[in-house]
Amino acid sequence: MGLTSQSLEITVITLAVACVALTVWLWPRLSPRGVLPVLGRIGSILVTQVAVLCSLALAVNSSFEFYSSWDELLGHTEDGPVAVSGGGPRYADTRSLRGGLVQPAGPQGLDRVTGLPEGPPHEVGQVESVRLVGRRTRVVNPAFVYLPPQYFQHQYRRQRFPVSVVISGYPGGIMNLAQHLRIPQTAGRLIEEGRMQPTVLVMVRPTIAPPRDTECVDVPGGPQAETFFTEDLPEAVKAAYRVGHDPSAWGAFGYSSGGTCSMLLALRNPGTYTSAVSLSGDYAVKDDLTTGSLFGSGAAAARREREHDLLWRLAHRPVPQVSVLVASSRLGEPNYRDTLRFVEAAKPPMTVDSIILPRGSHQFSTWRREVAPALEWQGRQLTFPQDVEAAHAPPKRPGAGATPSPSPSLPSSPPPSPSPSS
Repeated sequence: MGLTSQSLEITVITLAVACVALTVWLWPRLSPRGVLPVLGRIGSILVTQVAVLCSLALAVNSSFEFYSSWDELLGHTEDGPVAVSGGGPRYADTRSLRGGLVQPAGPQGLDRVTGLPEGPPHEVGQVESVRLVGRRTRVVNPAFVYLPPQYFQHQYRRQRFPVSVVISGYPGGIMNLAQHLRIPQTAGRLIEEGRMQPTVLVMVRPTIAPPRDTECVDVPGGPQAETFFTEDLPEAVKAAYRVGHDPSAWGAFGYSSGGTCSMLLALRNPGTYTSAVSLSGDYAVKDDLTTGSLFGSGAAAARREREHDLLWRLAHRPVPQVSVLVASSRLGEPNYRDTLRFVEAAKPPMTVDSIILPRGSHQFSTWRREVAPALEWQGRQLTFPQDVEAAHAPPKRPGAGATPSPSPSLPSSPPPSPSPSS
């Protein structure tokens, strides 16, 4: 059973409950004095405590996804593509995809999420559970990939689609994006209603070396998180899916530390990401207990830390031509004042829009209110139609078990983006 599988969680919880019940039932028999009864009492307490702690640990890991597999938990490193069995009809078999940089994975918790597309992919779209292999960083990271219905439709068979890389907060994982924020479900509804252009969503976590919080930073002598997000991830996705190759087709989207990552990726790497959405993100990266030393030591460390301070960059570095959406709340969000400072500091060619709620705290109930307008906003920033594959080249395989559908009665070109709204 997989580390994040629901069957393992149910089994361990059942065993914990059984241990508690047996301890209560057998306790009177273990009450006499003597070595064996005492050892029995100690053993029953230890077994019960271990069972309860294991069930709690699995529940916490399932929610926050510190570790997505047994290998990660045991510290086994993965140096290249791995063969992982598929997780059933909902999860596409991507083993034959070109480049070997996107590998199939089991459900990774996706089987516990409600409201995902069910039905023919050309009608409802598809969510794939995969792992992205970093050729440079030698990282294997879990991901969910949402493909809109148009991806599978005949008239779009040569079309390259825009991409939004959606990054969870820390310590949360990709399950939070699907289960709590309902990113693929919301995107599917917006696309169906014509409020968002067809977009491929790549849902990932911000850390590449769990449980350490790598904050999308290339750590000197350590994990190269920025390289993974700006080079390895785009390379893998472009090799496996029919997506745009130009930076104008790529955006980053995140909440909390994932929002910080999104802004850093766009402002530091405008040749890869040209738009960013930050829901309750910070505007500078600092060392703490979860990150360890991100910038090294000495004078070089101070310089690297300044380079990851967005307000400092706006004042001291050339402003890139990117679009950024920031979200905060007047009451309840600690980043509100810094958000106002960031909006005021922005200058052309950069553009900044904002969502400011009257009240909201740093939690999912706040971010869920912001997800739909933020997805719509980013959809307007990404170019589509982006480009097309060569007519003589065979179209890139849309996914396992899916074949291009007969041409439906839809427009021969992608729907226009909705007009901007405040």
